[in-house]
Amino acid sequence: MRIVIAGGHGQIALRLERLLAARGDEAAGLIRKPEQADDLRQAGAEPVVLDLESASVDEVAERLRGADAAVFAAGAGPGSGAARKDTVDKAAAVLFADAAVKAGVRRFVIVSSMGADPRHQGDEIFDVYLRAKGEADAYVRGLDGLDWTILRPGRLTNDASTGLVRLEAHTGRGPIPRDDVAAVLAELVDTPATAGLTLELISGPTPVSVAVRSVAGN
Repeated sequence: MRIVIAGGHGQIALRLERLLAARGDEAAGLIRKPEQADDLRQAGAEPVVLDLESASVDEVAERLRGADAAVFAAGAGPGSGAARKDTVDKAAAVLFADAAVKAGVRRFVIVSSMGADPRHQGDEIFDVYLRAKGEADAYVRGLDGLDWTILRPGRLTNDASTGLVRLEAHTGRGPIPRDDVAAVLAELVDTPATAGLTLELISGPTPVSVAVRSVAGN
């Protein structure tokens, strides 16, 4: 498979790229800064320099053409202000989804956030973030041209992977290592029967592959 990942230099994306390369898939990561390219190459991925905050739908679609799946793993980051929550966490996700439709890439996985909700109240930066993520999720759900899966991880950690997770429509809050998020994404991309599902993810008792198979088709 060829998988194109938005936010290709992110912590989860780099882990995902390593996993995809290790199993023989072809990963391409969209990045804003050319100096990030070597990190992607070391992860076994093809770097593609393209800024989703300024690119057109046609430009993004051109990079997606021929892919088997698209993964949106971009984010404005914890140090960013409210404006970039809208331009990255929402607008870039919408742009990437529209480009996938235009390029004919049906399989689409978006990394969201637990608590994402377009109706979330509040004026703090994190409130804006949850609204932006929720609005992006709602937009993706409305696109008939995508076989989408929305993944909402709990509190991200840099702990070592356990390979054991809880993946359900509603898990409750909890931590999850980024390594395990990447492992779940790799399985989801390869499991089209999870299309149409919004899934929460935390650490738990179930091996990743079993957890994904358990929700597939539900």
